[in-house]
Amino acid sequence: MIRVQVPATTANLGPGFDCLGMALELYNTVEITPASRGLIIEISGEGAAELPRDEHNLVYQAVQHVFRQVGYSPAGLKLRLFNQIPVARGLGSSTSAIVGGVIAANLLSGGKLSLKDIINLSSTVEGHHDNVAPAVLGGIVVSVQADGDVKCLKIQPPPGLKGVVAIPDFAFATKTSRDMLPLQVSFQEASFNVGRAALLVAALQQGDLSLLGVAMEDRLHQSLRSSYIPGFKKVLAAAKLAGARGVTLSGAGPTVIAFADSNLELIARVMGDTFRQNGVKSRVLVLKPSPIGARALEIK
Repeated sequence: MIRVQVPATTANLGPGFDCLGMALELYNTVEITPASRGLIIEISGEGAAELPRDEHNLVYQAVQHVFRQVGYSPAGLKLRLFNQIPVARGLGSSTSAIVGGVIAANLLSGGKLSLKDIINLSSTVEGHHDNVAPAVLGGIVVSVQADGDVKCLKIQPPPGLKGVVAIPDFAFATKTSRDMLPLQVSFQEASFNVGRAALLVAALQQGDLSLLGVAMEDRLHQSLRSSYIPGFKKVLAAAKLAGARGVTLSGAGPTVIAFADSNLELIARVMGDTFRQNGVKSRVLVLKPSPIGARALEIK
């Protein structure tokens, strides 16, 4: 039996569209055991009522990708999934499923894949290396695709930095939110984001949280996606007024994440209150960045 734990992730971090991501201390766990025949999938926690328990399950599909690549074919499988990450909320639930499946299947089949292989294969299955890289490596990761590989570098999160996540009670599929985006953007918008993404990486690397307010501004995706989230601008303003260093959509949304090093309870309260005043039920969590990515908890 193999048990693998994978952290949640928040991607884009404002201007870092498809290239920046951070791991958070909220976890999904994948447990895989060979069986004499067939497929058994048990799910508890987030998504237990809606996630498929057959060959359409993302963990199972990731497992099969590994088995095909390494030439491993067990008679049957039992998967047990313990989920803390909300589904389709912009916190990397699908990434955690795929990364967990890939790593668990790799360990079960003899550990033939390297860390680089795991990132590349998971990114191929998932389609979003900006989530995959921090889920595998932990911390804050800058990643791009080049020459058929995911090239990435990890930054350790600044001391004291935490994420206050307000999670609305409605789902927002990444594909749906991706379809909202234009095929082209202006030179000015591209320049705006390039500058802020560069500033954000430098600020995080040097631990200068005072720059996050400016560095996390975005003109490529957030205004379009947030228009479907009631009260988004008011939540953003309320969190900043309460002391957040920077506030943005988490991934494609609808979760809003505020980065802060103080006033955490106040920020959490005003974000939840503001959503409620705009007719949105939400839950708010204060999460630390996860310096460690996916890891095997048990192998036997």
